[in-house]
Amino acid sequence: MTRLPRLAALAIVCGLSWPSTAQANVVTYWNEVANQAVAAAVVGRPGPPGLLDLALVHAAMHDAVQAIDGRYEPYFASIPGAEGSTEAAAAAAAYGVLAGLYPLQRPGPTGLDQKYANYLAANSLGGNPGLAVGDEAAAALLTQYRPLIPLPAYLGGPEPGQWRPTPPANASGAFEFLRYTKPFTLLRPSQFRPDPPPPLTSGDYLRDYNEVKELGALTGSTRTAAQTDQAHFWSDNFIAQWNRALRAIAEAHVPDIGDSARLFALASLAAADAAITAWESKYHFSFWRPITAIREGDADGNAETVGDPAWTSLIATPPYPDYTSGANNLTGAFTRILELFFGTDEFSFSVTSNAPLAVQKTRDFARFSQAAQEVVEARVYLGIHFRFADTAARAQGRRVAHWAFMRFLRPVPGS
Repeated sequence: MTRLPRLAALAIVCGLSWPSTAQANVVTYWNEVANQAVAAAVVGRPGPPGLLDLALVHAAMHDAVQAIDGRYEPYFASIPGAEGSTEAAAAAAAYGVLAGLYPLQRPGPTGLDQKYANYLAANSLGGNPGLAVGDEAAAALLTQYRPLIPLPAYLGGPEPGQWRPTPPANASGAFEFLRYTKPFTLLRPSQFRPDPPPPLTSGDYLRDYNEVKELGALTGSTRTAAQTDQAHFWSDNFIAQWNRALRAIAEAHVPDIGDSARLFALASLAAADAAITAWESKYHFSFWRPITAIREGDADGNAETVGDPAWTSLIATPPYPDYTSGANNLTGAFTRILELFFGTDEFSFSVTSNAPLAVQKTRDFARFSQAAQEVVEARVYLGIHFRFADTAARAQGRRVAHWAFMRFLRPVPGS
């Protein structure tokens, strides 16, 4: 499938402008730097909270670029009289937010300060007036920082269907504060809360219970070798994995800096709100994970669920409730933004994985929805989610992304 003719036509439909001389790689470069900073344990915010910080970085880059470019609405920072290089503005905005969020990562030969200095020198941007524009955008977006909210340890409950800490770590529920975090585009965290999970006595629950019990077990599973490899492929860090895919897509198909900054801002804002949405649902419903459900299957009030006290999932279950799936929320948001941005689900792209047990490190797709469906299946094969938690999450993420795309960073009339 040839992408460039289709994308050239979509430039008119979607309001894209792609001059060949643009320096869009500033966006992908600083996205990679930002992901490295977010993932840095001790001085970063690894895991889902890092999405909140990536949203600030990319919103600042978008606002700095559009202060000069003027084709799309800003997210938060309006900077009148802006001038200079959009590349300088984007770099300064990204660096300014990261330096403000992670001051301990600034010094040293590989620190943020040195990376910024190297970038400016390599691209002859020193003294460019666009740097001041980026500084102003960064300062504005740092006021929108979402801090961690201290909460008591969450231990769930002992009743059938209620989440409780899972082996082997038996850790308390993680990231509960996200359910109380102000979204970036949504009206409230519960805006797209789904219907409750199926009752434990229902046929829907029995079907998904038996499926994950059979396909998601560490030993004795009927999973094929291909299904096991698919599961391991999607056990990677989802934030890093989807951002790698986004960088590759942007570098291949979005050469204009304004369009690239907008794409990353939309994806990052939607992903952050998808995480907030997922964790609001997780702790609102507090539904148990498959490992708990299957080990206690003989005491759940459903005579047809056969329990197995020794059952173990393919990988260790993450320490938070099942419903809905965070990975599928993020995937739904990323793929829906890409679908809306390019105006089609039909799109050739690749996703890579750094998961150690994955044999196939790159998977190729012809549709965004194809990748999203793989993630639904993978979380079942991993044994860590019921299918209904995956499908509900995918729908949530898509709704979040649609909301963000239709209401934020829209083309300026007449631009």
